[in-house]
Amino acid sequence: MNERADKDNNRLAWFVPLRLALYVILFLVVVLWMGYPGYLRLPFVVYSALTLLLTLSLFYEPKVRLQTATNTVVLLQFIAEIAIEAAIIYATGNVNSHFSVLFILTIVSAALVYRLVGTFLVASVVSVLYCYIIWLGLYNAGETAGARVLETIFAVRDSVFYAIFLHVAIFYLVAFMSGYLADRLRFEARALADTSSELRRARLETDDILRNLNSGLLTIDSQGCVIYFNQSAEKILGYREEDVKGILCDEAFAERMPELSQSLRQALSSLTDEPRREISIICRDGHTVPLGLSTSVLIEETGAPRGVIAIFSDLTEAKALEAKVRAADRLAAVGELSASIAHEIRNPLAAISGSVEVLANELKLDGSNDQLMQLIVKESHRLSKILSDFLSYARIGRASYQKVDLNRVIYEVIDLVRHHESYTQEIDIEVQGDESITYVVGDADLFKQLLLNLAINAVDAFDGSEGRILFRLEDDESRRLIRLFVEDNGPGMSPEVRERLFEPFYSTKRQGTGLGLAIVHRICSMQKLDLDVYSRLGEGTRFSIDFRRFAPQLAPGATAEQPAQPVLRG
Repeated sequence: MNERADKDNNRLAWFVPLRLALYVILFLVVVLWMGYPGYLRLPFVVYSALTLLLTLSLFYEPKVRLQTATNTVVLLQFIAEIAIEAAIIYATGNVNSHFSVLFILTIVSAALVYRLVGTFLVASVVSVLYCYIIWLGLYNAGETAGARVLETIFAVRDSVFYAIFLHVAIFYLVAFMSGYLADRLRFEARALADTSSELRRARLETDDILRNLNSGLLTIDSQGCVIYFNQSAEKILGYREEDVKGILCDEAFAERMPELSQSLRQALSSLTDEPRREISIICRDGHTVPLGLSTSVLIEETGAPRGVIAIFSDLTEAKALEAKVRAADRLAAVGELSASIAHEIRNPLAAISGSVEVLANELKLDGSNDQLMQLIVKESHRLSKILSDFLSYARIGRASYQKVDLNRVIYEVIDLVRHHESYTQEIDIEVQGDESITYVVGDADLFKQLLLNLAINAVDAFDGSEGRILFRLEDDESRRLIRLFVEDNGPGMSPEVRERLFEPFYSTKRQGTGLGLAIVHRICSMQKLDLDVYSRLGEGTRFSIDFRRFAPQLAPGATAEQPAQPVLRG
């Protein structure tokens, strides 16, 4: 539709001025030259009205195509115009009239509307009418005009005949030339429009592709000025295109991201491509973002540098995923080590611990000897607990998915916590959320171990002081998830502690083994649960876990579809 409109607008650019110019010429001749004779008043009024109507129809609605406008109005205007021109020629000297050139202008303007055949038809009408008015001017009006017209014309003197022949020949020659040129112009305009359309489409497609790339893309010219900056570049770097376009890269990026500016300048000066490197930038909020950067040099045919293309992406998520993979590998290795150590140490330790307890009951020791015996017993129990944690960590094996009543698991965990040695009456444990039965998919024993470790970790954080532990359930129906929050109002954790929260053997407690939260992490990884942690010093700690809601079509024991990887956020 747009291509056709462009072609029509190009033809209108010639057609309308020529039609208006002819109208002005006829107006000057009829009104000023001839004094507006009475026999031309009605035809000229009709012609003027048709010209006005044609002009309004072409310009009042710009989307109207030329083919729509060249209908009855254009045809009637041509008829009225030819009739007025014939009357002018008849009244201003007949065969000697200088206004016969008006017919030529009409034929030329007709070529802009009609094709070559149509232009010849207009020339034929003009030629016949011209011969008729010449004959009519040479002989009286009562003469029979019919088949004798040609005979009368051929009977006149040679000068008149040759004048008529010359005019008719000129009419047809002008019709041929103008019609042929108009057709060629239409063909060339169509070819040009098609080529322009293809070029415009290619430019739009290329621009859309570059602008909507997920990776950031910017280009600089040979002087180092930024000449292109796509949407992803705006999002990653925090600059708008209008703020950096046309500015030297040193001035645009040197303040917050000097490595980027330096990489662009280095590529431009060395004329070497850099397939991949990592740099760091500082965002507007002040935090550092790692970028993966590739640069390519554009070279002119003469060998001179044309500019540099830089493609980059935010590596924050990739780095976080890489860290999680490394942590998972470390945990797996620790699990294997734990299983080996536990099996090798547990049996000798059981014999040592039993023997020590027998000696402690039978021997009567006092003073320092009694203290040493109590220390041996105490440390034997502590070592046994560490081995038990090792075994718990190592026994978390293949995941199983069954129908689990999450509320029931929560209340069982609360009962176990209240009988734990670290629990005191000053600690309040509450449950919020829907009290109805909430079924999720997973392993009930692992869920119980998971929540028990989180709750005991919260109890240990109070260190004998009063506090509050809250189990809170939320239903996310859109994602078919049950989200459980385990919150406490304890001392919270520093950023450094949060970074190492799930590392095995890392603990801030005096008697801690450093395996409680490592077990939590391992269970979430095995059961493919999303785990999120929020904690600040003085604000307590909140763990959130997303459980997959049990689907009724899944029978107990059936495998449920789970996310590919858990999301573990600190």
